Amino acid sequence: MRKITADYVYTITGEPIKEGVVVVDDEGKVRSVDQRINHDNASLEIHKGIIVPGFVNTHCHLELSHMKGRVNTGTGLLPFLQSVVKFRDIPLEEILDAIEKGDQEMYDNGIVAVGDISNMLHTAKVKANSSIHYYTFVEMFDFMQDSMAQQTFNQYKEVFDGQAGDNGNRKSCVPHAPYTVSSQLFELINETNDKNGITVSIHNQETTHEDELFLTKTGGFVDFYNDFGFSLDHFEASGKTSIHYALAKMNPHCRTLFVHNTMTTPEDIRAAQNWNSQVYWATCPNANLYIENRMPYYQHFLDTGAKVTIGTDSLTSNWQLSVLEEMKTIAHYQSYVPFDELLRWATLNGAEALGFEAALGSIETGKKPGLNLLNISKGEELSASTTVKRLI
Repeated sequence: MRKITADYVYTITGEPIKEGVVVVDDEGKVRSVDQRINHDNASLEIHKGIIVPGFVNTHCHLELSHMKGRVNTGTGLLPFLQSVVKFRDIPLEEILDAIEKGDQEMYDNGIVAVGDISNMLHTAKVKANSSIHYYTFVEMFDFMQDSMAQQTFNQYKEVFDGQAGDNGNRKSCVPHAPYTVSSQLFELINETNDKNGITVSIHNQETTHEDELFLTKTGGFVDFYNDFGFSLDHFEASGKTSIHYALAKMNPHCRTLFVHNTMTTPEDIRAAQNWNSQVYWATCPNANLYIENRMPYYQHFLDTGAKVTIGTDSLTSNWQLSVLEEMKTIAHYQSYVPFDELLRWATLNGAEALGFEAALGSIETGKKPGLNLLNISKGEELSASTTVKRLI
């Protein structure tokens, strides 16, 4: 049994507790949340700063950890994608070593759960043995070619079957993005994810080119497809933004995690929330800056009551795998977002989006959320010097 206390405890579900004490058993399960005055100081682990739940990273590509520093920043999404495709024939030993280090980096940064995109089986072993809970999204894309849908699905179904789905882990099949998934492939994915409690992830409105394709069949994706030898002759612009194509094709009974949302408008947010009450919005600000030198306008999400979560994306498009660093970036560039709100994005919202809220996301009796210590005081703002120390 441990009694851990700091200047404040942020439970997420209630007001911060001054000199709060979190009593946990040997397995890290919360037995009670109290105040220091009710305990003998000699029995306490006393820290300076604030205690918060373990962080939840709702969007990562762990299998791309070997790509750190290999792709230029600030190029825009389309040149970025082209650069990533060029990197082939990386030794498998290097890939697997980078995956192990990425998993450890997230653990050291106080991350307790990850929504991870997988196109291959390289991460399966690490996930099966990790102290982190993983929700693996086996991502499928057929470049909007119905003729490729079944073959594509069969290929990725093998990856799905081989991914870790026990030891606290979960998995589902998901579409990559509106601009890469045909109607036929959406149907095959929906048929696989017919169980209750499934979360589906999809990249959404990361660049202006995406909406231009669906609005008017213009923009960079037209040339992008031609360069890769895929025809868009069958594609007709709908006059609506790309998210509307996704809403028409996806299952509204699944929890749905829209990722990036750099260009998403209030109208887009409301359309999604009217379509499904279980909609979440993953933001990866450092990746957005890395690729396109822009970020979502978070006021749109605050104004619409959207449930935002935080992701790191991969080391292809980020300098580190740290939810705290993502929070610091938001606080630096859009400081109007309240700290309490940011903290909820980083913890309970993420846990709910991945279906891990029964155990993670808030400091409550019976949960095993992990405990992080931030070296700030109540009322202080996040800064470059803010650090996280994993206590449990």
